[in-house]
Amino acid sequence: MSGFITFLTDFGLQDDFVGTCHGVIKRIAPGVEIIDLTHGVRPGGILQGALTLANALPYVPAGVHLAVVDPGVGGGRRPLALRDAEGRLHVGPDNGLLLPAADRFGGVVEAHELANPAYALESVSRTFHGRDLFAPAAAHLSLGVPLAELGPPIDPEALVRLELPVPDIGHARIQSTVLGVDRFGNIALNLTREHLDEAGIVPGTRVELVSRGDHYFAVAARTFSDAKPGDLILYEDSYRNLAVAVAQGSAAALLTVEEGSDLLIQVDTP
Repeated sequence: MSGFITFLTDFGLQDDFVGTCHGVIKRIAPGVEIIDLTHGVRPGGILQGALTLANALPYVPAGVHLAVVDPGVGGGRRPLALRDAEGRLHVGPDNGLLLPAADRFGGVVEAHELANPAYALESVSRTFHGRDLFAPAAAHLSLGVPLAELGPPIDPEALVRLELPVPDIGHARIQSTVLGVDRFGNIALNLTREHLDEAGIVPGTRVELVSRGDHYFAVAARTFSDAKPGDLILYEDSYRNLAVAVAQGSAAALLTVEEGSDLLIQVDTP
């Protein structure tokens, strides 16, 4: 039995989608506490949702982790629930959304398709599985229903995985990819501090950023206070990934990038 359900979606807060899912969960499991991680994932942004979930879950109580970013709803993708090696339960679509988070806790050890109507709403719509299928399953799991009761097993190797972009690292240069942009305009990259070390870029190094053929200069910094207002910095964010920011400004607006954009980083040589 779990006292917590975490909830992440791309539903936004303008409509009743999130509140309705809360209501479905509470009707089944009145005592469960729901922790809303975010409902601001870009619509259909599976990669953004997957990375956000993987970054957030190490900081929340173990429990049932419900995530719905589901542009394939009503199609051929499977609804599923899975258990990771540390015993956390994850509920959502089989489109790669859940696996980076499960991998943070040792990987998937058990997975089941949501196919038992006893653990769904009586009528399951084609377009709102979050309400009719995923929320009820999460609620029942929080009450201690065995994972295997929800439906037939799925080989973990058969689950859909996202292809995460891999950086191209050379001497004093890195070809990186934008993984996402937060509401402050900070740019998350598919890089870690180890990638910078491999390219010979250390804190204090002046680097050149090339985006869409335009060139910008930044400093590899430890924190925002290392730069003057308006300066670009390359820094390690709170999840230990590399990001680009403008002190008191929007790096995404300045560099005109979005999720999936390429960004070349190279050491500035006078």
